Amino acid sequence: MRPTIPRFSEMPGPKVYNLWWGDSTGIRQKGIVQYTLSPFQAKAAPQMIRNYLFNGYRRLGGELLFWLIPFGIGYGTYTWAKSYDRWLNSKAGHLASGAAEHH
Repeated sequence: MRPTIPRFSEMPGPKVYNLWWGDSTGIRQKGIVQYTLSPFQAKAAPQMIRNYLFNGYRRLGGELLFWLIPFGIGYGTYTWAKSYDRWLNSKAGHLASGAAEHH
């Protein structure tokens, strides 16, 4: 049995309610709403730098304490540990800990 030609056709036939994509020549369908974007909303890129300078600075400033306090504690701990390790490996550190008497 041979399939019919309209079955393999890419365009829908005349009895189809939904027309082909983008075809506006058909019947006005009920319940379909079209929305458009305002031209003022579409041109967001020219204001990107100015918006980042003001809004980005405000937002980063609000988060600054949440980053500076842990960073300060971590950096303080790191510098203290480095100086303590340097002292422990020095001659004065060996004499103070009594490690020189064991060798």
